[in-house]
Amino acid sequence: MNRLKFVTPLLAALMLTTQLVGCASTSKQESVGEYIDDSVITAGVKAAILNEPTLKVSEINVETFKGVVQLSGFVSSADSVATASSVARSVKGVKSVKNDIRLK
Repeated sequence: MNRLKFVTPLLAALMLTTQLVGCASTSKQESVGEYIDDSVITAGVKAAILNEPTLKVSEINVETFKGVVQLSGFVSSADSVATASSVARSVKGVKSVKNDIRLK
């Protein structure tokens, strides 16, 4: 019974510590403002890609994290890969572009 009195508070403290560590912010999480900024950048890049005549029929996905735009999907030519990067870089707020687009 004596051990139970010692183990119960220890387990409670361990569980509380685990919960607090799980709530800690990491560099992989965005603040609300950063999330909104990234959403605006993503929308801008998607609109710019749709407005580019050579990319209209392409299957390009756009994701943004802290201003870094990641392009993925498929296009029909190497020129389209370069054009997509160029178009994405031209959007206000884009810090850099990671181009993972592949040829069909």
